[in-house]
Amino acid sequence: MTSDKEETECRRYKAESRSSCSTAAYCFLPTAFCLLCLSLLVLVCLPLPSTHASGAWTPQRSGTLAWLHDVHFLDQNRGWAIGGSGVLLATEDGGKNWQMRRRPTPDALRDIYFIDAQTGWLVCERSVYLLKAKDEPRAYLMRTTDAGATWTRVDIKDSDVDIRLVRIMFANNSELGWVFGETGGLFMTRDGGTSWTRQRIPTRRLLLDGAFVGDRQGWIVGTGATLLRTTDAGETWLADVPVDTANTRLNAVAFVNERRGWAVGAAGRVFATVDGGRTWRARDSNVQADLYDVKFINETEGWAVGAEGTVIHTTDGGISWSTESSGTSHSLERLWIVDRTHGWAVGFGGTIIAYTTLKVPSQQPQLKGVTVGGSLTRGR
Repeated sequence: MTSDKEETECRRYKAESRSSCSTAAYCFLPTAFCLLCLSLLVLVCLPLPSTHASGAWTPQRSGTLAWLHDVHFLDQNRGWAIGGSGVLLATEDGGKNWQMRRRPTPDALRDIYFIDAQTGWLVCERSVYLLKAKDEPRAYLMRTTDAGATWTRVDIKDSDVDIRLVRIMFANNSELGWVFGETGGLFMTRDGGTSWTRQRIPTRRLLLDGAFVGDRQGWIVGTGATLLRTTDAGETWLADVPVDTANTRLNAVAFVNERRGWAVGAAGRVFATVDGGRTWRARDSNVQADLYDVKFINETEGWAVGAEGTVIHTTDGGISWSTESSGTSHSLERLWIVDRTHGWAVGFGGTIIAYTTLKVPSQQPQLKGVTVGGSLTRGR
């Protein structure tokens, strides 16, 4: 009897076990299917490896130790850099290779400006120790009409022989131009540089930089917080007074349209205007070094350079600035920006640095706690 009873219980246990296993397997199928679908969905939704732009300033070989006073580019490839003792450099490949051109003069080259690919101007300064006569001018211009292959001297006959000129600029109409410098000296041409006449302006300060938008609006800045503005194509110039300048030396000015502009100067001072220069407001640059030049590519993004290799950058219209590594401690005197991925700055000791952006792959995010193929993966 006991044996028959035990055998009956054993058969019942086996039957229940088979039924339990079948039910467990059946219940597991939906769960496994759901996990498989979830895994596939995660894989489909994963973003493809992406890239982001990372910009940096890097040095370029200039082949000279001369102090470079200015740089000018026509596009991403063609540019010039000029400096002391008549040094004239040219590049056709964005500065990867700088070639020393024949020196147009043994005197210092202070500024370079190209109206187009063929027509360009130099502002030249002769050392006072090399002047041979009392009536020999200290400053003069040189002009090229063959893309810098040859240069012809142009004297400004209406100027004081002792005056030092530092900058030249032209309106969009290439017939209208100005050159300026010491003692409020401002000379205008209406015939593309053939003749120059001195203008009356409300300052005797040293004028250091200028900007023109269109054919009628222009600005000039200088020492003693000088801010000059014209709205009639340079026929007359008015003096504007920025807020809280503390008699700041203003070294450079930039405008992107008829209303938005910026000026930079000594001790890291930055000023901005949103009404065409009628009023100016101070901005915090987060640096104390003297700033020598500023350029903007639109209303929000711009750069400024200065003493001790200083480079600062803004992407909010100059409200805030961040410091960028320049790779040099030499003073950076002038700056040229072609677009948001190509720029150059030059300065002491033959220094040339270039700004470029590289596409850097973004890091793929790791997934935590996702079941793939029946195994559980965990992020570390």
